[in-house]
Amino acid sequence: MTRTALYPGSFDPLTNGHLDMLRAALTLCDRLVVGLGVHPSKKPLLSVEERIAMIETVAGPIAGASGVALEVRTFDNLVADFARDVGATILIRGLRDGTDLDYEMQMAGMNRTLAPWLQTVFLPASPEDRHITATLVRQISGMGGDVSRFVPPEVARRLKMGKSDA
Repeated sequence: MTRTALYPGSFDPLTNGHLDMLRAALTLCDRLVVGLGVHPSKKPLLSVEERIAMIETVAGPIAGASGVALEVRTFDNLVADFARDVGATILIRGLRDGTDLDYEMQMAGMNRTLAPWLQTVFLPASPEDRHITATLVRQISGMGGDVSRFVPPEVARRLKMGKSDA
């Protein structure tokens, strides 16, 4: 039986913290679906197509080397419903600190009620990546700062190109 895990998020942009979680998730499943949440009311820094390309470019080789099938798919419904759609039984959530734990415990309880077959697995962030958030990366990048220590090189190049296009 194939163990399918879902790692949902906005990945705007993909950070080293996200990669930390992806690497850990790859040890828990045979198939990892990265669910790119799309919400019409949000104004992302990067387009859906750019985010998908970045995830596939950066995470694809890592998944391939680990022997895990990687899929990147968009969704605009409840995580529990999307998990059912993709056949996931494992929901990957990263934890940076106690604040994340409090929030994620509430979400896990709700998801367990909505989807009893779906087991939430909390993965602790590595100490070197614990402080990284996509929100802070967007803010630093938006103000012309260097984000190369917080994102994969491909992402840093894309963010820098976006600045020169403006």
